[in-house]
Amino acid sequence: MGVTKRKRGRKPKSPTPSEPPPSSDDVFSPSPSSSAPSRCLPNGAAIGGNEGGELCGRALPAMDAVVKVFCVHTEPNFSLPWQRKRQYSSSSSGFLIGGRRVLTNAHSVEHYTQVKVKKRGSDTKYLATVLSIGTECDIAMLTVDDDEFWESVPPVEFGELPALQDAVTVVGYPIGGDTISVTSGVVSRIEILSYVHGSTELLGLQIDAAINSGNSGGPAFSDKGSCVGIAFQSLKHEDAENIGYVIPTPVIRHFIQDYEKNEAYTGFPILGFEWQKMENPDLRKAMGMKPDQKGVRIRRVDPTAPESAVLKSSDIVLSFDGVDIANDGTVPFRHGERIGFSYLVSQKYTGDSSAIKVLRNSEILNFNVNLTAHRRLIPAHNKGIPPSYYIIAGFVFTTVSVPYLRSEYGKDYEYEAPVKLLDKLLHSMPQSPDEQLVVVSQVLVSDINIGYEDIVNTQVFALNGKPVKNLRILAEMVENCDDEFMKFDLEYEQIVVLRTNIAKAATPDILATHCIPSAMSVDLKRTDTSQI
Repeated sequence: MGVTKRKRGRKPKSPTPSEPPPSSDDVFSPSPSSSAPSRCLPNGAAIGGNEGGELCGRALPAMDAVVKVFCVHTEPNFSLPWQRKRQYSSSSSGFLIGGRRVLTNAHSVEHYTQVKVKKRGSDTKYLATVLSIGTECDIAMLTVDDDEFWESVPPVEFGELPALQDAVTVVGYPIGGDTISVTSGVVSRIEILSYVHGSTELLGLQIDAAINSGNSGGPAFSDKGSCVGIAFQSLKHEDAENIGYVIPTPVIRHFIQDYEKNEAYTGFPILGFEWQKMENPDLRKAMGMKPDQKGVRIRRVDPTAPESAVLKSSDIVLSFDGVDIANDGTVPFRHGERIGFSYLVSQKYTGDSSAIKVLRNSEILNFNVNLTAHRRLIPAHNKGIPPSYYIIAGFVFTTVSVPYLRSEYGKDYEYEAPVKLLDKLLHSMPQSPDEQLVVVSQVLVSDINIGYEDIVNTQVFALNGKPVKNLRILAEMVENCDDEFMKFDLEYEQIVVLRTNIAKAATPDILATHCIPSAMSVDLKRTDTSQI
């Protein structure tokens, strides 16, 4: 993802004469005797030689606005939600924009405890305040209160979306050294990309300039010296070389204007339905489409989305805001280019209204729908909120999220997690706005729960016949239960039966044995439900 993590431990020994020299893969900067020629960018920055060498002209003025970002992270422990993991440090890149603000990547400051920034050529680190984190678009906005930080440094100016083969220069502080680094390349592709950190799809640029660990958050400049994007991820594959990705200016401007408009990040809206292509002629004829009509078929509509009030399964979406949609789901983009119609939706803001034309039973209908951000049954992020949990008689109940799956099954959770959880992750839709997937995470062994020790990551459906819609409702039902027994209906037709008064009496001792401070997380103790 491009963040350089600082690990604990001794510094490795320097090679001795008896040791073999490092391979070419281990060398990050050319030696002074290197004969590699340097070449000039139109604005005077030198590429190919060392940074301290003679430049062909003047240094790129905007390079002074590129800063190094230092962050101390303290991640929640999703498997043991009453704890946090050991803190670690990382470094990445960022740059100054107007309004005394700094932009970097969201993953660069995720779970931050402290953030500092350092200007080029300075020996001072300044404390920074995180103003906003845009998880989906992988952008974060910082500010620095110290006036000295902003002296004599002009902010970066944004340019327009570049064209294919336009030259780009990525500036940042990647692994391999402490000083600023410059790499160059061209724009090789412009399309809807998968944003790894945000688990969403937005407009992105593919470039062939190297983006390494630590480059995250650094600007990508055009040959005119304007910023055309933010470096944020790269493709690491044995069959691919020098494939980097940049967040383009339309996405950056959307994030900034969203923050200025709402004083907070509200996200990128999406249409609350799944669709399929209509490229097969027999399918189009069966759906009542005329030869000159094009569009996509709605497979199913999210019950919690505003669109569910007007759209139905098997409706054919013909256009969005007056732009016709092709049978493959694309719309005209620029001269000679097409792009997925989700690009049009991502240009809107949460709460905006859009016009949708659909074909239903051979009749054309027009609707206006309010756009909202997407909510998944299994969220991709907890957005800085500590995980929720509830404990009774040693049973640890929590909610499933992607960070939880990653904590339980590792980075390959998509292959290691139970099939039923993965099926819900990929295909299930929430049936109500506050629905959560509640599971028994583990059972803390005690005399009261003998025989239940092997229950792990199993979904809870009901308590004493009443459905469990979310973790708060489960906690309230247990706390208010006056029945002699508590019967939990679990997945795979399993049941757990506990004697109510003994279970409640045994819980404090179990918590003390495992050094757990409370039987429930802080958010469940509050009376409001805004966190659900």
